[in-house]
Amino acid sequence: MDIHEYQAKQILGRHGIRVPQGGVASTPGEAMRVAERLGGRRWVLKAQIHAGGRKEGHFEGDPSAKGGVRVLDSVDAVGLNAEQMLYHVLVTKQTGPQGTEVKRVYLEQAVDIQRELYLGMLVDRRSSRVTLIASTEGGVNIELAARRSPSSILRLPIDPETGLRDQDANNMAAQLGLEGNAAEQAARVMSIMYDMFIANDAALIEINPLAITREGDAVALDAVLTFDNNALFRHQDIRALQDDTETNLGELQAAHHGFNYVKLDGNIGSLACGAGSALATVDAIRHYGGEPANFLDVPPDSKVGRVKDAFELLASDPAVESILVNVFGGGIMRCDAIADAILVATREMPLEVPLVVRLSGTNARLALSSLRDSGPPLTIADNLADAAEKVVLAARETRRTNRRGWWDRVQGALGKQQNDS
Repeated sequence: MDIHEYQAKQILGRHGIRVPQGGVASTPGEAMRVAERLGGRRWVLKAQIHAGGRKEGHFEGDPSAKGGVRVLDSVDAVGLNAEQMLYHVLVTKQTGPQGTEVKRVYLEQAVDIQRELYLGMLVDRRSSRVTLIASTEGGVNIELAARRSPSSILRLPIDPETGLRDQDANNMAAQLGLEGNAAEQAARVMSIMYDMFIANDAALIEINPLAITREGDAVALDAVLTFDNNALFRHQDIRALQDDTETNLGELQAAHHGFNYVKLDGNIGSLACGAGSALATVDAIRHYGGEPANFLDVPPDSKVGRVKDAFELLASDPAVESILVNVFGGGIMRCDAIADAILVATREMPLEVPLVVRLSGTNARLALSSLRDSGPPLTIADNLADAAEKVVLAARETRRTNRRGWWDRVQGALGKQQNDS
């Protein structure tokens, strides 16, 4: 689960990491009042969306306009720029071309910066450890920094038995070229980040940049906090911070129904049973030249109604141009339950895109027979490779025909008429 920058900074501040004084606003008037309350002569106004690249982004309809992070020097300018941001669509490299509507802005006092560093903490799958990442290339995308100056990226896998030791944090600060008070403060920030990561079941903590001021203070100028969805039941205070307007509607629906769903940028929907099978399905689609529209794992203990909800989620996605159902029925998941769910779903909501089905395992023959006799037009696949190849071809044919007369054309392209009993 992601949260907004202003929420992340509130959490950092409560844990003892220094952040600039600031306030959130949802109207230009509120933003001006925040500026007056903060005082000073310069402020930074930031659009609050769950995406990076705000500074380099642009607002829809005006690519030449300033981005979503602006330094301002008068209260009137704060109001004018807040008006230009609020309830307009900000497009960044992470939002995609559709952008995200800005519903809040965050205004904070400008900081006199001497240096900008990067600090991050995440789980490194290779070492199976929480890992501290630091760089002298602060204020820029960490992937860009890694390409531009690989030697500037420092990594420290942390032993779970000892945690982040003071000497290791001090050594990291020294490698960043810090001395004296600045080194002490930066090392302290690293230690707090690790404690926060463990205590809150975080997936990512990123401070970019961590500013070193001319007085030698370490100040978090931007912060990204992401939390493990599977652990949110232990952190109701964090769950309460979720902004549903920033969460993909499909992911909200999936969370409500209890299955694992991640929206992707492609046009081929997929449904599988089991996380490994779902990943293999996504990989197979890509292997045959397609682009998956989602990752969808339906738990094996799901009843017909739950599977139906998952299928309807795929079918209602306007980006989806073909659907692949890939299920190996074993144990408590039966293929006939999948078939029944497809039958119920397509009766309630007629299918408008090609459907490719691969069922194997418990009651597979019964399920396929039921689908052939009573189901929607579909293509049966013999195995995952066959299914992936067919669903990619079907999506291409759908795009060519613009969904008009798609079934006859797709069947012709596939060389089969498997909708007949």
